[in-house]
Amino acid sequence: MDIWLLIVGMLAITFATRYSLFAFPELRFPPLVRQGLHYVPTAVLTAIVVPGMLLPDGQVWALGLDNAYLLAGLATIAIAAFSRNLLATIGGGLLVFFALRALLGQLPL
Repeated sequence: MDIWLLIVGMLAITFATRYSLFAFPELRFPPLVRQGLHYVPTAVLTAIVVPGMLLPDGQVWALGLDNAYLLAGLATIAIAAFSRNLLATIGGGLLVFFALRALLGQLPL
């Protein structure tokens, strides 16, 4: 029963926060808040990706040259910066990642 109560509570909070923007269309954020909201997607994506790059096993920092996650992540950032193309970034990042895993002998066989 506690699980269902938790799910319904999360549903209510999510619905209320998203619906409030439609229910009050005259609501306008100050320029400083709008400027800050512009950086939310980058901050969220960074918070999701960086721990996986630096702690691939979830326990120990892996900052060496044998960390394919870190090296491929840095290569993907470089590809994104130079190409400004989403498909090239995703494809290039995957190619670099799997090539590094093969070179380092980390592919599960």
